[in-house]
Order: sequence, then C-alpha cells, then structure tokens
Amino acid sequence: MVLSIMVLGFSAISISLSSGNDTLELKSAARDMVSALRYARGQALVSHQQTTIEIDLSENSYTVSGRDKSYQIPENIDISVVTGQDEVVGDGVARIRFFPDGSSIGGRISLEKGNVGWQIDVNWLTGASELNAT
Repeated sequence: MVLSIMVLGFSAISISLSSGNDTLELKSAARDMVSALRYARGQALVSHQQTTIEIDLSENSYTVSGRDKSYQIPENIDISVVTGQDEVVGDGVARIRFFPDGSSIGGRISLEKGNVGWQIDVNWLTGASELNAT
C-alpha cells in the first residue's frame, strides 16, 4: 500500500515538472524576442536608420536587420503577429519596424504553447516592448 502511494506521488511530481519545463521554454522564447525587439529599437536610435525584426511564422524564426543570424523559436510554440498591412511580406512573414526617433510601426506578437501564452505589445509611439502573460 505504501509503495503504491509513493509511486502515485512520484508520477504526480514528474507530470508537474514536465509542464513547468514547457512553461519555462515558452517564457524564455518570449523574453528572447523582447530582447531582440529592444535591441532593434536601440539600433534604430543609435544608427539613425530604420531597423526591423522579420518574423517567419512558417519557420518559427526571426531575424534583426543588419545581423546575419536567424533566431529559432521551438517548433512546438505557436506564433502570431499583428502588424501594419505594409509590414506583411510574402507568405507567413511579418515585420515590426523601428524608426530613428525610437518610435515603431507598433504591433503585437503572441506566443502560445498549449493553454499557456505570452503576449508582446510594441507601442507605436514610444517603440517600447512589454511582455504580458495571457
């Protein structure tokens, strides 16, 4: 009897830990994207040139203009982007643009995994990026 109770207890703990890892993976991806958005805004301010983040929804990746590196988001995370119509390029590619004064085209990026989600709001006036749980 004691052994069966211990087995049930350990299985409950392992289920809890695996769902916690999923949540951490999602939050980490969201924080990385916020960092990239803040970097792009800073680059626009410093270089006095427009800077964009291009998000490829079909590849679950994004790039910052002026950098060769492509950043991957885990395949099991769903991404959606709301941005200006002119910033949608081709199939499944959207951009968030930052201007030399720090402002932005604005937009919203949502990352979801299962029933957990994070939302990144980019303010059009200030270009500030804010991360919120959904």
